[in-house]
Parts: sequence; structure tokens; C-alpha cells
Amino acid sequence: MRVVSCFTAFVALTASASAQPEENPIPASGGALVMKKASAETQGDAALPHAIDAGWKGEKVCELLFENEETRVARCTFPPGVGHERHYHPPHYGYILKGGTMRITDADGTRDMETGDGASWWSDGVEWHEAVNVGETESVYLIFEPKSAAQ
Repeated sequence: MRVVSCFTAFVALTASASAQPEENPIPASGGALVMKKASAETQGDAALPHAIDAGWKGEKVCELLFENEETRVARCTFPPGVGHERHYHPPHYGYILKGGTMRITDADGTRDMETGDGASWWSDGVEWHEAVNVGETESVYLIFEPKSAAQ
């Protein structure tokens, strides 16, 4: 399995189904991909909120659904025009319940991406990114964080 940056993996997850296989290793209908771990220096940067704590214009967008000693699960909902302020992620698995058009900004720049229902990914952590739903439909994500992976 090929290891790529978080942003590149997200692009691969959400690229159109017409992309060439080397550009889009995951079908638009869903799939999974392993992403590169964020650097130890920036992961958990105190200046940035954790993904579950980050909101949009002072309002929460993620709801903690479950937590125990081993894992945390959250649902993040983005109506049109709503985003997720700059934040970081520890290692996590993500699943897109409802896709849409998201504008993602990270160290590689800003891009608009179509996300598909049922797409999924594994990430070893994200140093930082931010997103806003620029589409006309609500987007909903599930984030699963195994606490052992963050150690």
C-alpha cells in the first residue's frame, strides 16, 4: 500500500471517478487508505484545537458520540457554508456518511473537493488543516480515534 500525505490521501479519496488509477487509488464509491503520520513537533500543537474541539465561528460542529479508555468516536456535521476552523488530528479512522463539496486548506494550499458517501481513510495524524462546505448539501463525517495509536 502506498503511503502519502494526509492532503494527498484526502484528494485521492474524493477525486472524481473519472480520474486515472494512479491519480485516484480509491473509487469514488468509497475505500480506505493509510496516511503519513504528522510530525511529533506539530502534532497536538497547543495553539491549535483538537479536531473534535474545533468549531466554526464559535459553534461546535463535532459531537462526541462515544468515549472509553480505548477509543473516541465523533460525528462532525457541516451544513452548506459551515466549516471546521484550523485544527489538528491524532491518529484516526474517518468515514464519510454524507459527502459534498469541501474547500480544504492545508500546507499544500487550498482546493475544492467532491467527497463521496461511504469513502473512508486511516490517518497517522494531521498537523493542521481547515475546511468549509462550499456545496449545496450537508456533509457528515465520523471520526474514530484509537487512543493507543496516539501513544
